[in-house]
Amino acid sequence: MNSNFRYDVLIIGGGVIGTSIARYLSRYNLKLALLEKHNDVGDEASGANSGIMHSGYDPLPGTKKAYFNVLGNKMIETVSKELDVSFKRIGSLTISLSEEDDKTLVELAKRAKENGVEVELLSKAETLKIEPNLTKDVRGALFAKSAGVVSPFALNVNLMENAMDNGAKLFLNSEVVKIEKIGEIYKVFTKNAHVFDCKALINAAGVYSDEIVKMLETPNFKITPRKGEYYVLDHFDNEFLKHTIFMCPTKVGKGVLISQTASGNYLVGPSNDPSSKEDNSTDSLTLSEIKKIAQRICPALPFDENIRQFSGIRPNNDIDDFIIEESKVNDNFFIVGGIMSPGLASSLAIGEYVSDLVAKKLNLTKNEKFNPTIRKHLSLGKLGKEKFNELIKENPLYGRMVCRCEKVSEAEIMDSINRNCGAHTIKGVKKRVRPGFGKCQGTFCESEVLKILARELKCDLSDICYSDLGTNVVLKSTKGE
Repeated sequence: MNSNFRYDVLIIGGGVIGTSIARYLSRYNLKLALLEKHNDVGDEASGANSGIMHSGYDPLPGTKKAYFNVLGNKMIETVSKELDVSFKRIGSLTISLSEEDDKTLVELAKRAKENGVEVELLSKAETLKIEPNLTKDVRGALFAKSAGVVSPFALNVNLMENAMDNGAKLFLNSEVVKIEKIGEIYKVFTKNAHVFDCKALINAAGVYSDEIVKMLETPNFKITPRKGEYYVLDHFDNEFLKHTIFMCPTKVGKGVLISQTASGNYLVGPSNDPSSKEDNSTDSLTLSEIKKIAQRICPALPFDENIRQFSGIRPNNDIDDFIIEESKVNDNFFIVGGIMSPGLASSLAIGEYVSDLVAKKLNLTKNEKFNPTIRKHLSLGKLGKEKFNELIKENPLYGRMVCRCEKVSEAEIMDSINRNCGAHTIKGVKKRVRPGFGKCQGTFCESEVLKILARELKCDLSDICYSDLGTNVVLKSTKGE
């Protein structure tokens, strides 16, 4: 084992919960590090979800889900500006297709009031007036104006970037395999032969959070993972559906939704099936069922605009609420597990709460130099044509479009690489600035992204991975052979 790395606080897990905790902890004076098993942050549930900032009407009143969802939804307005994250408050409609659904909407409206969420029950005519492409069988809807859509990739990455800008360290490819407690110090051993010492340990390991607990004590919860599969449609018409459309929820979940994303694509899904922790495959039968349900909601939905499918594993648990607590067995071991839906919408509030909990326990002082903002990303979509043309005069590489589908320039790709928490893989660039997310799915731009990565990272093309280690895009050079 390599010599120890010593920190005040160590976070296990680089999903949106772990990076949110890191960002808020960086407001304090401490030595802070985050361990992530993958080759980038946000490569599991945090990078494969609906991107919905739920309003908070649905969780049962009095639960951690309800509290953190409503608070997190309020926080996103400010944080999205500080972290330059694409966010749109488009509102949601939960629709009724039966008498039973009518009763559910009334109950949800009561629940919303208890949770402090403003909602409105709409008639059939009112629903179809604002969303005419819905099925004519719709009976009404529950309108929640505070719901929105956010880029889950940008939120995850930019939270970590901001934490690193403020002094936090990130260790990738650092899967935790063993934890020991010696006196008041935790020793964390990783698969890549490093040992980390810390005073406080935060478990934000997503679907593996129960397994991390087992390394120190008997967990009082069990992760019961469920898989959600999705269709992604191209950004064909911003007016086709203007709100996130939900079905009435059941005990199993919220059902299939249809929504624009923060980037203007449309998502259709998810399914909700029991799964292993690592099965992110998709299958035709499940996708066919999603399509059938979606067409019942919106018959005109153009599935010929489908450009890809994906799936994500949800860290559901057997107590049906978030686990956010300090261990009763091990002092300064904080468990933040089972953060299922609405985890993304709750992430900022959870991050702030846990960081303050840890800071109080360790008597940390405020970091007076903390900067809540990151350097802005410059793009055609954000600046508009006139200002972008001025930018091209300063740097012609902003005028060299590498990805024509998503209108991404060479300069934007270079910038995404040369930041704290910068991209160093094809998928990493894709998550940060979107080349490969368009209709051609990287057919024309991926080779150019590969060359830019190798040039900026000063390495050979064969060293660049698509995502995790071992997914090298080029095996060897054939030049001259």
